[in-house]
Amino acid sequence: MASAASYVVFGEALTDFIQESAGRWRSVAGGSPWNVARVGARLGLPTAFAGAVGKDVFGEELLRLSRAAGLDPRFVQQVDRLPLLAMVVSKHPPQYFFIGENSADLHFDPAALPKGWVEAAEVVHFGSLGLVREPLASRLVAVAERVRAAGRRIAFDPNYRNLMTEAYRPTLRRMAELADYIKVSDEEVSQALAQRARAFPDQEKIMWDYYRKNPRALAEIRAPLFEEKVVDHIISQVKLVDRKVSRDELLKANDDDDANAAGGEAAPVSVPN
Repeated sequence: MASAASYVVFGEALTDFIQESAGRWRSVAGGSPWNVARVGARLGLPTAFAGAVGKDVFGEELLRLSRAAGLDPRFVQQVDRLPLLAMVVSKHPPQYFFIGENSADLHFDPAALPKGWVEAAEVVHFGSLGLVREPLASRLVAVAERVRAAGRRIAFDPNYRNLMTEAYRPTLRRMAELADYIKVSDEEVSQALAQRARAFPDQEKIMWDYYRKNPRALAEIRAPLFEEKVVDHIISQVKLVDRKVSRDELLKANDDDDANAAGGEAAPVSVPN
């Protein structure tokens, strides 16, 4: 019997259709959580991808490649639903859309997972479209809450996609509360880079090439994105309490802050009467 999965990845497995030239498309099995699971298995971790695929040619290919990668087959569910497809019109800059109303991935059932899988897991990963599309998103958040309650570590990869509208923010914040690790995706960097390039009309391609060829400059784009995630995570943990204070208490707090900043005595503060 295979070792129990210590690394479990939840999310979508799909098929990318990539436009290579006018009228010519290439299909590739994918989905960022599924790819993350395959990397885990390649690194020698007992890994499982927890998701659902269809009973069509695309689902069969995903199952075949999952077995070839050494993923625990007990976590993948096959349902009689249409596949989830990603139509990639352009890679640089990224342009894509999804086809998958009521598709197979949405019918994943966490209750059907192997008994004792939470206790066996060390790290559980969540990410991408699985946390956006209902009813799957609510199910996965509930799984994450169960995993956290059991004391297991959680990795969260928001992996920005154009389906992540303002309605996604409550899920984003909840997952940030639960996560031990949060990843900044290449897609998020690309979105920030595209916004910066638009500030230079008619020079977008020059700007795009400059950042892609200069890792240090690209790091300047990535750092604020990471900081924003950290701030969101901290804010999600803070509980604000309104409390009335006297003028003397307020002055004392201000003096203490100045003393800490200066590493010595508090600087005098002038407060109007």
